[in-house]
Amino acid sequence: MVMTTESPSSPPSGPSAGSVPSRRWWQRPWMAPLGFIAVVFLVYSLPRYLTGDPALSRVPQPAGFSAHYPLLVAHVMFASVAMLTCFLQVWPWFRQRYPVAHRYVGRVYVFGGVLPAGLAGLVIGAGTPFGPVIAVSNVMLALLWLSFTVAGYRMARQRRFVDHRRWMLRSFALTYSIITNRVWGVIVAIVLTPQFETTFKGDVTMFTWTLAGLGGWLGWTVPLLVVEWWLERGEAAKRRARARSRAARPAAVHGAYE
Repeated sequence: MVMTTESPSSPPSGPSAGSVPSRRWWQRPWMAPLGFIAVVFLVYSLPRYLTGDPALSRVPQPAGFSAHYPLLVAHVMFASVAMLTCFLQVWPWFRQRYPVAHRYVGRVYVFGGVLPAGLAGLVIGAGTPFGPVIAVSNVMLALLWLSFTVAGYRMARQRRFVDHRRWMLRSFALTYSIITNRVWGVIVAIVLTPQFETTFKGDVTMFTWTLAGLGGWLGWTVPLLVVEWWLERGEAAKRRARARSRAARPAAVHGAYE
């Protein structure tokens, strides 16, 4: 598996390409904050689901859905695997220094992380107790997360590494959207709390469902749009390079006959 956040305009490369990285690990300043945030998030969120006590869950259990809590725990466990392995997969130093380990970690990311977490998330997301707006967001997120990851895995199997990189960048954005979801939730709460008595008529349920819905949608759509911008930025750079090459070629040919 080849997952990287390098520019899409980079030349295609396989898992074994280049044993010496172009940059040292400390020259990727975004890696340390990403790893730190992921670890802090897991340390804060994971322990309460290791107890097996539904009362400690941050998500209320919907009435008449007894399988919700076991599926929620499974989703949290497998999603934690996905977050940790995804961090290694987007680390260029690790990918280039340990290509064999990178391939095995990639398989764990797909089969031990995203696929089971996405399938469990699809079920519990549809049955969320926070209303239909966040339910639609959850289902869309789970379907796209599964689809992007499967597409990326298929591209790697076909050795289409440029396409693989693009799909896995999208998968990466959705894997970490749980963190951006929380950030947007805080921002939305700060903005809307002064309107609690006016816009929401003091209705706690309406207020909570609105926070959940807005935080949920913004949590994954914004990172995905950023990734799409990044990918298009790389494609635009390649188109400009090809245009410059075509423009320079006639001039070079003309000069040769002068």
